Amino acid sequence: MENHLISVGRNILANYASQIYATVIGIVMVPLYIRYLGTEAYGLVGFFSMSQALFQMLDMGLTPTMARETARFNGGAIDALSLRRLLRALEGVFFGVAILGSAALMASADIISSSWLKAQQLPLEEVRNAIMLMAMIIALRWVSGLYRGAVTGFEYMVWLSGCNIAVATARFVLVIPFLAYVGATPTHFFGFQLAVAATETILLVSMTYRLLPPIETGKSVRWSWAPIRNVLKFSLSIAFTGSTWILVTHVDKLVLSKLLVLEEYAYFTLAVVLANGVVFISAPITSALLPRLNKLASRKDDEEFYRLYRQGTQSVAIVAIPAAAVLAAFAEEVLWIWTGNAHIARSAAPILTLYSLGTGLLSVASFPAHLQVAKGDLRLHVIGAALFVSILTPMLILASTRYGAIGAGYSWLCMNLLYFLFWIPKVHRRFKSNLHTEWLKDDIAGILFCSVVSTTSARYFVSWSDDRAFASLQLVAISAVILLIGAIGSSFLREKVASALRYKLRTAGKEI
Repeated sequence: MENHLISVGRNILANYASQIYATVIGIVMVPLYIRYLGTEAYGLVGFFSMSQALFQMLDMGLTPTMARETARFNGGAIDALSLRRLLRALEGVFFGVAILGSAALMASADIISSSWLKAQQLPLEEVRNAIMLMAMIIALRWVSGLYRGAVTGFEYMVWLSGCNIAVATARFVLVIPFLAYVGATPTHFFGFQLAVAATETILLVSMTYRLLPPIETGKSVRWSWAPIRNVLKFSLSIAFTGSTWILVTHVDKLVLSKLLVLEEYAYFTLAVVLANGVVFISAPITSALLPRLNKLASRKDDEEFYRLYRQGTQSVAIVAIPAAAVLAAFAEEVLWIWTGNAHIARSAAPILTLYSLGTGLLSVASFPAHLQVAKGDLRLHVIGAALFVSILTPMLILASTRYGAIGAGYSWLCMNLLYFLFWIPKVHRRFKSNLHTEWLKDDIAGILFCSVVSTTSARYFVSWSDDRAFASLQLVAISAVILLIGAIGSSFLREKVASALRYKLRTAGKEI
């Protein structure tokens, strides 16, 4: 039992390490991309990221299904032959979708480069070549997802994390000397990424087949639809939630890729990358708490369940609200420190302000969704997600058509605010009558008030240095202070500190 716990803990740490490394290195290297490729070409990188995310909607929940079935094999629920037949069936689906999807994107390369994207300085042929390469990269990464799910199910997370770190290093770091010494065009950039994607796929396929159990001699593993049919219900339930989330977080990127010139789209992409940092820093807290919430819900221990739910909300709010406040209040300073380019900082700052506030709301508002998942009641979650997308999309199109990226930012902020104010109360009332009032008053209001007051004070009293290195130290110090002041507003944290102090005083009294 102890060895099992150690193994699980090691896997969790390895997973977090690779996620943190990939995210941080991806953000850190962006200014170098812009330096070598140019701002307009970085807009193509944003278009690629959006296209790759939208392509994942075709997954239909099959990747997590592969991970689940592999884990079930490890637990003895299915045999080796069933696992291999499922993998073979899913390989047929994944390779088929990859070929068709890649071919469709490549066939559309002329239309996308000439009619959809609005390049002003990049040659049309360069944009077209980049899209052709994107199509192949997306197909390879799509296929590799299947084998990533299998390796995950076998619980080889340490190896997988090492692979992820190596791939991230190649994608984000090693590409820089390639751009510096070989060529710095979009074709060079995406050509290098294609080589990395091919290497990653080979590694994952090799490891998956090394881990697969042997089958009895004479047994065949031919392609058949039957293994997929057996797990389709689970896959579709996962697919709807995942697809809705992708739509919510990427519909603005799709709309703006059509409306904005590539340079302005690059500014928008930069702002969104930074704003998403609010979700990134709170995600580990959520991931750590979800299994415990699910366990308490299955035991029907409502008192402990809602106590942990509210503590989790405060834990996320403590980091998400101050982070969103800092990015919103000091958007131009943060962008200048990050990129070293005053023009980019001025252009992207208003977008960063709006998206940071909207993403901060989204981070806190995600906890009611976890409540519904843990309770096994997803009706309001499905309805709310559908309403969110159906209202956000036309709002985005109208606002973006008239006001560009700023219009998209206001749409994103307004939609998240409406969801927070009007839909979350409905969700809370479904499970507990007085939950929402307590959640707002005791779990969020204090943290929000302390964070806003401290951020506003810093905004008016701090004088920023003209030296980037010193300004970065200022930013770190200001963020730390606002985080600490925001934490004072947490009733849960205050109780913990008070309890620890009382314990120390009692211990000191006994020693005397």
